[in-house]
Amino acid sequence: MPLRHLTPRDQHLFWQYGRGADVPVHEPLVHRAIERHAIAHPHAVAAEHHGATLTYGELDRYAGALAARLVREGVRPGDHVGLFARRSIPMLVGLFAVLKAGAAYVPQDIGRTPPDRLADVIRTARTRVILTQKEHAPRVPLPGGHRLIALDDPAPYDPGPMPPPLPPHPDDGCCVLFVPGTAGRRTHGVRLTHRNLANLLLTEPGGLGIRPGDRVAQLLGIASAPAAWEILGCLTRGATLAIGGTDTGAAARTATVLIATPAVLSGIDPAGCPHLRTVAVAGEPCPRPLADRWSSRAALLHSRGPAEAALATTMGRRTPATGRPLPNSTVYVLGADRRPLPIGETGEVWAGGDCVPAGYLGDDTLNAERYAPDPFLGAGRTMLHTRGLGRWTPDGHLEHLGRAADRPLLRLAGERPAGAVTVRR
Repeated sequence: MPLRHLTPRDQHLFWQYGRGADVPVHEPLVHRAIERHAIAHPHAVAAEHHGATLTYGELDRYAGALAARLVREGVRPGDHVGLFARRSIPMLVGLFAVLKAGAAYVPQDIGRTPPDRLADVIRTARTRVILTQKEHAPRVPLPGGHRLIALDDPAPYDPGPMPPPLPPHPDDGCCVLFVPGTAGRRTHGVRLTHRNLANLLLTEPGGLGIRPGDRVAQLLGIASAPAAWEILGCLTRGATLAIGGTDTGAAARTATVLIATPAVLSGIDPAGCPHLRTVAVAGEPCPRPLADRWSSRAALLHSRGPAEAALATTMGRRTPATGRPLPNSTVYVLGADRRPLPIGETGEVWAGGDCVPAGYLGDDTLNAERYAPDPFLGAGRTMLHTRGLGRWTPDGHLEHLGRAADRPLLRLAGERPAGAVTVRR
């Protein structure tokens, strides 16, 4: 029994603190949640950008036609389609079309990403089809045998005959995010599944209470992990995505919900956002002064966890450094030997349950370092080493204490004096 060495009290608290609520996710396929809003409210505005608007009905129709084109090109569930674009309405149509075709989208900001990085993404993710905007097409290093489709060209939206698409599964990929490597490694592609993202977006607190009539600002570059939360969190709940232009503050000033990094929040005046109800901070720890500044204007939620853990492992409102596990997910504080530590002791943070993604693309060594069988959930489940350090507070919040790599000599309480946190590089 993996908990046998703990006292009965700590065995009980291991599950009470470390296990999120069991909550049903009524629609485990992200694009189906969006389609439901298109059917129920086709005239509701799905997105705005530079004065142009797109209704849910139009979004569904255009994306359906482009999905038909992708299927004719041979795109199938399990495939990856490059979405090399800038923030825009065509970008949104392309993203939805990829999901409708059963594939996973691979986002890159075509205006900022160097060609050699794009080439590496194409090679690693094996994106045989790439979507972009016409003006950026010359920047795509397209290998032989690959197909480039311009999102702002009318041709892709002629539906034509569509072969019957294969139905995707909740454990199929939804998007591939490229995250920075460590210790000199290049970026790594992480495949997030529909189950991963639906669990965040369609339960609370990750859903942020977003509902039809809300406006969610889209301020981040599409390749960033929190951008998936901005875009899909809005559309799966029937709200309007206010896509930011060069003046990101303009979109924020009309928003009721913001999902942003601390760097983006620091450039916006909360006093200029009169309609704001909820702010979610993602991507990195939020400095306490910045958190205090925003929490005086809106409900402020702190999400913590790497992109590899479906964007977040815990969320909380109390302080930037604490949170509780998300629904259908587990969080463990383990020693260097991967055994649970008593409540209050510092250890390595591991995540389990529905927040654990499908792994890194083409990197078996890194997968072996970061993933392990989950002995606590069992049943063939997998847990992820977040590379973070943490401890449980007496009232059941996980206190995040930084990255293990930043404190390699930290001794774990309750272990032999020579024992130090194992840093896997």
